[in-house]
Amino acid sequence: MSQELGAWMPHREHPDSELSAARDPVTARARDLARNNGFAAGGIQRETDAVIGAQFRPSARPDWRVLGISREEASEIGEQMDAAFRTWADDPLHGADVTRTQGWGGLVGMAYRTGMIDGDALSVIHWREGGPGPFRTCLRIVDPDLLSNPQNAPDTPLMRQGVELDAWGAPVAYHFRRQHELAMFGWGQNQVWDRWERELPWYRPQVAHFFERHRDGQTRGISRLAPVMDAMKMQDKHARVELQAAVLSAILGLFISSPLSPEAVQELISDGQFTELDDARQSLMKERGLTFGGVRLPVLAPGDSIESVNVTRPAGQYAMFETAVLRRIATGLGMSYEQLAMDWSQVNYSSARAALVEIWRGFMSRRQEFASRFCQPIRLAVMEDAIDLGLVRLPSGAPTLYEAPGAWMRAKWIGPGRGFVDPVKEAQASAIRVALGLSTMEDEAAELSGADYSDNLGQIAREIEQMPAGVMHPAQEKFATIMGVTGPDMRPAADE
Repeated sequence: MSQELGAWMPHREHPDSELSAARDPVTARARDLARNNGFAAGGIQRETDAVIGAQFRPSARPDWRVLGISREEASEIGEQMDAAFRTWADDPLHGADVTRTQGWGGLVGMAYRTGMIDGDALSVIHWREGGPGPFRTCLRIVDPDLLSNPQNAPDTPLMRQGVELDAWGAPVAYHFRRQHELAMFGWGQNQVWDRWERELPWYRPQVAHFFERHRDGQTRGISRLAPVMDAMKMQDKHARVELQAAVLSAILGLFISSPLSPEAVQELISDGQFTELDDARQSLMKERGLTFGGVRLPVLAPGDSIESVNVTRPAGQYAMFETAVLRRIATGLGMSYEQLAMDWSQVNYSSARAALVEIWRGFMSRRQEFASRFCQPIRLAVMEDAIDLGLVRLPSGAPTLYEAPGAWMRAKWIGPGRGFVDPVKEAQASAIRVALGLSTMEDEAAELSGADYSDNLGQIAREIEQMPAGVMHPAQEKFATIMGVTGPDMRPAADE
């Protein structure tokens, strides 16, 4: 009942009711910001690069205990799965894409970017015979606008915004328009819907749908830009006005004022004397073009004077104001101000390291969630295809793929590395964690540089074989060298 909160009475509604009415305007505004606002476009791209990157790939780790196989068998099958997925994902003919325009990295990056802007990442998993390469599994990243109720019917308990639910509230099918509602081509197809079951009777996935679910009963997502949309738009408008003021100040620097009043000018015009007076003024200025030291002196008609325009700027402390607004936007997007503004002028090692650790924790959480809910169903369909092609061979007596999908599909998804603020210190810290058993070489390689440790080992083995006789490969040195310990007796080097 306080003065500050007494008039603030928001309504409580079902999550789908809250979002459905706002979805179209929020999505349209988010797309406009992503196209035309530099900070929005940059923030979306930087998060996509950090979470997904150019090569988002799994490292298979089948759970050998649950499957009842040996650790060695699980490791061998995991290598087969990774090789099969790479063959499908890195196909130079882009057979993984229905449109054959991009590979797996482009597909998953577009899906994540769409999820940030629109709130939903959608993919239909097709089975196409006769495509390029041996695989039959291919994807289409679907525009979320196509997911809607058939014939634009209102939501019902079992049909919400294009998602068909069962009695438990689980999605069982998705309804997609064949063409966008506002498409200028394919006349009539925008009023035709196709029903895609979530999975086939043996549980092969057909649709992958990812969104951030904040409440029970929520069926669709909302743009990640929604909480900071007003600040982004006002910051953009403020920046434009500030720039316009600067341009106006530069253009209208000086002007000449005359002592003639509007009444005197009107009287001269009515008597026909204004043209003669103006000609006399122009002639006077041309005749008296005096210079002094190479600088021309302004010579005006009697009574005229030169004055300057004093343009009032919209914000005297524009840079500080913009920084404050961008900090608010960065907080809403879950990234640091320095990442959003690309301003590293006030950063030292301690602050950069603290910001990197905090932001990276959020990025890793989003990566794991996106991989689990969007990428893993796609990988399951690809692995079914690979087993059918004989590229992955499961041992006899072990559960089939769909009898134990959680155990067979267990994997760690590897994206871009965290990077280094101080490479020497962080490499030493990495070596110490491994030496103390707090981490593994595989985890350190994935976190710091985004590398596949198995690939690294294979390449290092080849490099060691190619080294000349008597020359040691750097990887053969002991951890003590990295950690600042020298000498054959492993004693610390003396301080200098």
